[in-house]
Amino acid sequence: MTDQAVLAIDQGTGSTKVLLVDGAGRIRGRGSAPLEQQTPSPGWVEHRPEDIIASVRGAIADALIHADGLEIVGVGISNQRESMLLWDRATGEPVSPVLSWQDRRTVDIAERLVAEGHAERVRSISGLPLDPMFSAVKAAWLLDTYDPDRARADDLCLGTVDSWLVWHLTGEHVIEAGNASRTSLVDLSTGQWSEELLEIFGVPAGVLPRIVDSAGVVGPVRGIDGLEGVPLAGILGDSHAALFAHAGWRPGVAKATYGTGSSVMALVAPGAVDSEAMCRTIAWRLPGENPAIAWEANILSAGSTLTWLASVLGTTAGELAEAAADTSDGVILVPAFNGLGAPWWDPQAAAVVTGLSLGTQMPHLARAALDSVVLQVSDVLDAMTTAGEMPSVLLADGGMTANRDLMARQSALAGVPVRVSRTAELSALGAGHAAGLGCGLWSMSDLEALPRDYDDVPAADRPDSMADLKEDWHRAVARARFHPTT
Repeated sequence: MTDQAVLAIDQGTGSTKVLLVDGAGRIRGRGSAPLEQQTPSPGWVEHRPEDIIASVRGAIADALIHADGLEIVGVGISNQRESMLLWDRATGEPVSPVLSWQDRRTVDIAERLVAEGHAERVRSISGLPLDPMFSAVKAAWLLDTYDPDRARADDLCLGTVDSWLVWHLTGEHVIEAGNASRTSLVDLSTGQWSEELLEIFGVPAGVLPRIVDSAGVVGPVRGIDGLEGVPLAGILGDSHAALFAHAGWRPGVAKATYGTGSSVMALVAPGAVDSEAMCRTIAWRLPGENPAIAWEANILSAGSTLTWLASVLGTTAGELAEAAADTSDGVILVPAFNGLGAPWWDPQAAAVVTGLSLGTQMPHLARAALDSVVLQVSDVLDAMTTAGEMPSVLLADGGMTANRDLMARQSALAGVPVRVSRTAELSALGAGHAAGLGCGLWSMSDLEALPRDYDDVPAADRPDSMADLKEDWHRAVARARFHPTT
């Protein structure tokens, strides 16, 4: 007999991961493939579109080696969000590179639109700050560069990474509702493209994909050995997928993903007040239901801070983390390499290191880099509390959660229990859950009952020193955000 299973693709910034998940929610196989990133100019970060497709195909082939005894009944996608590209509607060939969510070439466009007075209206309609991270300014740059007179709207497709993958897997030009909400072009009150926002950013409606639910059949997969004809039935942005895998619809749940950057997300509870420290975004939209709206705070540099410091010091991120001292000896690192995201949303902030002395050694710098991650998350949780959204538990996932000392310090700073998922690939798992829901393998009550394994992390000792650390951190952030007028 064969077991039914879903194949879940998680297309990320540095790699693609694939899971095979059976009807009992167990992971039965894994696959992965790397993805290169290009930085052709300072602040420019991009991918070759064909490399993304090759990475996905490679990871699928790697996973299907483990598919014996499994009948794959659905395919799901989770994806790096906000990244955007253009391709030819007739041929499917890319017209542009994929502008990464990390890309900063659009800072001038964002600043111009802010100067023109659009920032408040953009946030009011879309729930997002007018910031270079989000896709709308990338859309403006791409169209200005490759279709400056906007004459080719009927010939071009504009899309995020989920759109690009779905196009190649099914031939459909669609975007999932949560991914669409990350573009700054969707009206949160309707879940549809906003004519006013399209006009602000100069994006013609004809170039955009159709918005679809997070769960439900988009079309059959074609051109992939072992998946031919299998319905593509679930799509979620990577952070949304992680929250979905955590059963984030439960009250009091917030999740933090610790990766290249970090995302803290929780569904908006009734009675919560608006907060400029966080975004409002569509977490997911299930068939026949209103969109689930979430708070999200995007932290631009988490694991990438360790990667950068390791490179500077001639070691690896893992060795750096192992070498970290118990205390930074007063050193504070504010990793505003591309400005600061939540809760500050300051694209002009500059990276700073304070508290250096002649006694500063590598272990102190390593501790300061690690502390910068949990301090940023702590600031976000404080903002959630101010908005009336204090979670009762923080569910953690991502590669950095393997560092239990880091998680213990997070628990001490957060003031709520921290539980670390034992499943590393939460975004892929959430995509699998959405696909299983979309193809009828599971109902929502089935998803609620699926096993979810966590390790409870006790808070680190020395809570008084943690309070002092936060004060030092906020003084350093103020320095990072100092913008001289002359």
